[in-house]
Amino acid sequence: MDAEATRRESMPFDVVVVGAGPSGLSAAIRLKQLSPALEVCVVEKGSEVGAHILSGAVVETRALDELIPDWKAKGAPLRTPAKDDHFVFLTRTRALELPTPPSMNNHGNYIISLGELCRWLAAQAEELGVSIFPGFPAAEVLYDENGAVRGVATGDMGVGKDGARTANFTPGVELLARQTIFAEGCRGSLTKTLFERFDLRRDCGPQVYGIGLKELWRVARDKHSPGRVVHTIGWPLDASTYGGSFLYHLDEDLVAVGFVVGLGYQNPHLSPFEEFQRFKTHPSVRPLFEDGARLCYGARAISAGGLQAIPKLTFPGGLLVGDAAGFLNVPKIKGTHTAMKSAMLAAEAVAALLEGDAGDEASDYPAALKASWVFEELSAARNIKPAFKWGLYPALAYGALDAYVLRGKAPWTLRNEPDHLSLKTARDAKPIAYPRPDGVVSFDRLSSVFASNTNHEENQPCHLKLKDPRVPVEINLPLYDAPEQRYCPAGVYEIVEEAGAPALRINAQNCVHCKTCDIKDPTQNIDWTTPEGGGGPNYPNM
Repeated sequence: MDAEATRRESMPFDVVVVGAGPSGLSAAIRLKQLSPALEVCVVEKGSEVGAHILSGAVVETRALDELIPDWKAKGAPLRTPAKDDHFVFLTRTRALELPTPPSMNNHGNYIISLGELCRWLAAQAEELGVSIFPGFPAAEVLYDENGAVRGVATGDMGVGKDGARTANFTPGVELLARQTIFAEGCRGSLTKTLFERFDLRRDCGPQVYGIGLKELWRVARDKHSPGRVVHTIGWPLDASTYGGSFLYHLDEDLVAVGFVVGLGYQNPHLSPFEEFQRFKTHPSVRPLFEDGARLCYGARAISAGGLQAIPKLTFPGGLLVGDAAGFLNVPKIKGTHTAMKSAMLAAEAVAALLEGDAGDEASDYPAALKASWVFEELSAARNIKPAFKWGLYPALAYGALDAYVLRGKAPWTLRNEPDHLSLKTARDAKPIAYPRPDGVVSFDRLSSVFASNTNHEENQPCHLKLKDPRVPVEINLPLYDAPEQRYCPAGVYEIVEEAGAPALRINAQNCVHCKTCDIKDPTQNIDWTTPEGGGGPNYPNM
């Protein structure tokens, strides 16, 4: 194949936004509101906007009110006001209702599909002249001769499993920009490289994560209560493991059910997927779903480190927004409003920078963020998640002290510990016997992957890279009983026998892009990278 056929084309823009989630789209909209003449594009790895978006979601509209004040008149898909909150402690057989913490009061919020909201935001952005390119993952950060970011390149298409170009080979495209906004979401593959190149995490604590698993169900009408919001803690997790569930009643007899497990868990035998399935069998939960139908399944990691884990946000040629930086308010179990607001502030700093042409770093952004309600909100919430390293009951006691007495103004800041360092060895941890799925309310991984509409081009290089292929069998298997078989919610990793010896098989076609393997692997041996464009889950309304 000649050099002319493999040369990458380039497209110049003023601003390139990586990721069409709520933060990326908010940044693009705000840029065009401020400076209509700016050429702005958004590149998205999902096959369409919203295809890879998964969240609870109960949304606080504070940022949306600021971004698009007439969102109701414009038909934003916020149709189900949150009406009643329930906070429940589960034992194996009982459900004990507790007082709802102030941070979990959802009066004035809406239960939504975040994917649907993103599609609506994309339409608002396109009306303003933003170019949106779904199905094209940003696979490489581009740098100029001075080391500043000058844009991104999308991945090549038509490369076979063996790394050789097929007859369908199409080179990626260089999207060049004066400023690049990285809105990749949790554990972004390019954001990781920026952390290293610019040492962005030098002055912050480690980021910590949770894995959120979610299903969308249509339930019997007599069991449906639009606007009901239920959160649970306790069973099936033990008191040393952070996590809990949500049950959100949307419109049209739909219920979103989800389960979050903090990835700092210690027992290598634990399976977040199996814990989720087991949760649905609880006597207080099972009746809701017995006569219903599961419509979709998905999973994704969330950044839960809070204020003390937010990295340096700017660097020459670019900046970080949303969950790529980690703006989740853990006690509220909400991050959409803070992600959107971070992006709006970033857009304002970028617009001012480009208008004044005063350098290559939007240094006004961090200061604006610190002066905003985002900083105030995250500062008040900063100690809640780290307290769970003491266990559930001490953390609940501390949370009550922090909320009701200290009111988020403690004169100390608790530190997070990296998730991948938390695992005990398999021999030092108690095995967990999970029940077989019944096919009524609980399911296996493969049928769940089918329900996620996941699809990847089969003839392509594996996008899950092992830094050392010996580690899974020589370290993970003997020490931790191969935990990748359990922490992956999609059955990607299997230990099989090859030539009479154990070997790791990677079923990359099952990957739902949750990034858990990249986070939880105890030796940090797995590097999640972007697969060929448009691959992965296709969530309809998650």
